[in-house]
Amino acid sequence: MGKKLTRRESREAAFLTAFAATFEPEMPSLPADEAQPEVDAFAKQLLAAMQNHAEELDAIITSHLKGWTLNRVPRVSLVALRLALAEMKYGEEQKAGVAINEAVELVKKYGADTDYQFVNGLLGAVAREQEESVEPQC
Repeated sequence: MGKKLTRRESREAAFLTAFAATFEPEMPSLPADEAQPEVDAFAKQLLAAMQNHAEELDAIITSHLKGWTLNRVPRVSLVALRLALAEMKYGEEQKAGVAINEAVELVKKYGADTDYQFVNGLLGAVAREQEESVEPQC
């Protein structure tokens, strides 16, 4: 049995698994080896939420694209967006700031130089909309 993964490591494992699946959709997960952390319960929860709510997550992303289509969004950014939105909406903690920060860090690590700005902006807009929709009523 391997070491317990941190939340960051779990998110990265989920991201890498989901990213790999965009090339081979039938592949359920990556094999665990020294370069690839194993997928733990938290990562599995994120992947399940992303898969179970794929259409809704893509609709949220699409509604925030200005002059773009989903097909034009870089694959790394798209997977990071889907994963972060799944965590923001269906994760047990639903901490938007954490999900956004982690998505930005993943895109900085795996994406093009300025892609993180797009991811940060889109997720920030979604988070603001969520906050507005759950404001307490007097």
